[in-house]
Amino acid sequence: MLFRASAKTVAVMALDGSLFLHLTEQFVHMHGYRPGTSESRSWERSIPLLTAALNDAGLGDVEVMLEYALPLNSKRADAVLAGVHPVTGEPSYVVVELKQWSRALPHEDDPTLCRVDPHRPPVLNPIEQVRRYCDYLVNFNGAVAEHGDRIRGVAFLHNAAESDVAWLREIERDGQGLLFTKDRRGAFLDHLRSRLSDKHPGARAADELLAGATAPSKQLMSVAAQEVRERQQFVLLDEQQVAYRTVLNAVERAMRADHKEVVIVTGGPGTGKSVIALQLLGELYRRGVATVHATGSQSFTKTMRKVAGARKREVQDLFKYFNSFMATQKNSLDALICDEAHRIRETSANRYTRAALRTGRAQIDELIDVAHVPVFFLDEHQVVRPGEMGTVDDIREAAARRDIKCHVVPLDSQFRCGGSDAYLRWVVRLLGLESGGPVVWEPDDRMRLLVADSPEELEAFLEARRAEKYGARMSAGYCWRWSPEPKPGDPLPLDVVIGGWARPWNLRGDRSVSGAPPSALWATDSAGFGQVGCVYTAQGFEYDWSGVIIGPDLVWRGDHWVTDRTASKDPVFKRSTSDIDVDRLIRNTYKVLLTRGMVGTIVYSTDPETRVKLRELVSGRPEPRPAAARDPSLRR
Repeated sequence: MLFRASAKTVAVMALDGSLFLHLTEQFVHMHGYRPGTSESRSWERSIPLLTAALNDAGLGDVEVMLEYALPLNSKRADAVLAGVHPVTGEPSYVVVELKQWSRALPHEDDPTLCRVDPHRPPVLNPIEQVRRYCDYLVNFNGAVAEHGDRIRGVAFLHNAAESDVAWLREIERDGQGLLFTKDRRGAFLDHLRSRLSDKHPGARAADELLAGATAPSKQLMSVAAQEVRERQQFVLLDEQQVAYRTVLNAVERAMRADHKEVVIVTGGPGTGKSVIALQLLGELYRRGVATVHATGSQSFTKTMRKVAGARKREVQDLFKYFNSFMATQKNSLDALICDEAHRIRETSANRYTRAALRTGRAQIDELIDVAHVPVFFLDEHQVVRPGEMGTVDDIREAAARRDIKCHVVPLDSQFRCGGSDAYLRWVVRLLGLESGGPVVWEPDDRMRLLVADSPEELEAFLEARRAEKYGARMSAGYCWRWSPEPKPGDPLPLDVVIGGWARPWNLRGDRSVSGAPPSALWATDSAGFGQVGCVYTAQGFEYDWSGVIIGPDLVWRGDHWVTDRTASKDPVFKRSTSDIDVDRLIRNTYKVLLTRGMVGTIVYSTDPETRVKLRELVSGRPEPRPAAARDPSLRR
């Protein structure tokens, strides 16, 4: 949240200009960069009209929370109004989505999508947008979790005439999402009065909402079975829902007209790519549409087969690998959902491939050919192995060669790392993946970042978090030899050795050994703690607390990072892999490892000079007291 005050106070500050200076300062403090021109313009033009409506309605004491951050993701509601319900006397909240639109155009036959500009991609109908914000708050804020009737959403299109946007109301099916225009300002005031009392201030209700315990994130793997077999478990927001609808619409068109379309969904860590993919699989599965899910990750695919298909074998068969379609007939599927498509390789052939299938055909071509609608979810900055080539340009070019229409939907909001945009920007600046160099970490209320002085300190801190019922894992750069799998009953080899501290790598095989889970389940099985994970087992997963060991392959020298390929024990780095590629892949590896945590990350470097640099950037130290003892809201 950027600012909170009564409607009277907000109106006065908007009039003298101090409000917008304050919003800008707070935005820069929280995100590390200045707000865009369009965002600043919307503050200056929309907020005064909202507060004028509240004061005209006699609701000057209602509390206004501007740019209210939704829990555990980076999305913000334009405003949340807090007050007392005039009939029940209970806390009452109105989520407001402010739009400067003067008109909105229908997008094909889907009323949940619209176009503000006929030449730009579709966006979510604001009624659907604000309804989903309300649903999300009920799911993740304890103040309204058992009181869904306390919260309602409205979209206020204050520049729009009724005749230019009335069709948007086709989806007004309940009070959770209502639309008001400049022609219906009187109805807007009446609605506000019906939800908020003019006799009671809203400060206490606002306090209650802000103090509401944040429900733990619904981990992707723990709800996979329900997601595929029963119903939606996650609320998709904004561009996530746009991506979801874009795919469903493409599938419907392709089935009606017997043609092909390609959809690419791009986004960084935690933007919800896998959640959307899973919801699509579940919806298409329930509709009887021939669809499978494919990845290049053995860990992810095996975990999905185990969890989602625990009681139903046919569900297990929905999860394939990218190289599963070498001999599959063209267009034998209605849809193919390619998750983590940045891991697409040049060809599907490997040393076990039969000679008859070694055609040299590109893996991208196989994936496009097999389905009427292939869908690719990818993050180009998560390429960590030589030969991985799933990029937007590669897929677009492959589609263009076949004259296939290609849609690209970018995802911006993220749900990993507590929804902290500031943390993700800190990581990419730290690693030199964005220009400007490393910056000092300024703590926010979404993500915790700590630096350990030893691996013992790192592990002890994570053990304390596990005692508080958090999930936690340790991972490291691939800088230590990985011994062969031990025989059953034998101890795991202690390969990761730092001074007097030694721990095993996670298992590589498909079976449990000495109590450690198989490789595919290291990130999701509680027995995975105690082994050090590598990027190939951590990628695609998340856990509450992430402990990251930066090895000697990435060290700070003077004023810049130095990557040392000789310190890497990763067998995928061949002599033919250029120094430039190795540098990029090592930095990408640590970006993946540093973005697995949902609550916090604790970092340790094996290099003394690098530890000094990290200590300059991060003031947080592991505390002797449990985190939950200091802040009850962190307890799960």
